[in-house]
Amino acid sequence: MQGKAIIVSAPSGAGKTTIVKHLVKVISRLEFSVSACSRPKREGETDGKDYYFISGDDFKARIGGDEFVEWQEVYPGSYYGTLKSEMERIWLQGKTPIFDVDVLGGLNLKKYFGSQGLAIFIQPPSVEELEKRLRKRGSESEETLRKRVDKAAFELTFAMQFDKIIINDNLEVKCREIVTLVETFLEK
Repeated sequence: MQGKAIIVSAPSGAGKTTIVKHLVKVISRLEFSVSACSRPKREGETDGKDYYFISGDDFKARIGGDEFVEWQEVYPGSYYGTLKSEMERIWLQGKTPIFDVDVLGGLNLKKYFGSQGLAIFIQPPSVEELEKRLRKRGSESEETLRKRVDKAAFELTFAMQFDKIIINDNLEVKCREIVTLVETFLEK
């Protein structure tokens, strides 16, 4: 293992991806760690930029080959994980990886990195607000929306296991707060 890592986790719709993109934009030493997943690519997503899109069979083969730092079956048949090769790519650039991962993936990365990782939990102001945000996306069926909201309620129970909890009630203010938090951690 080399260097530090920034781990940002949240239930789907809490704002973690927006916050991670902001951090990468304003802190030049951060490099987005592209996760692998077995789900289909969504409109506007790019392989190797948003995710490494791989088949379920390939994902399982890579699990068997010990190619992941962490992985989860987030939804039945939908696998997500962090490839060891991705971290090596970032460290070879002399940068610090920043992870945008689900809650259980975040806890696994926190365990892996120990004190070298800063694990931040982005919490929505409420489950109701989270549901509104997910509905606004317009990318979910009623069934998948319900699954995400139910999963979010479960994921909120893990918040206290993270190093820092940020309640995302004002995106602009929280982005500034998190930039300071990350910069302070990286300077230690």
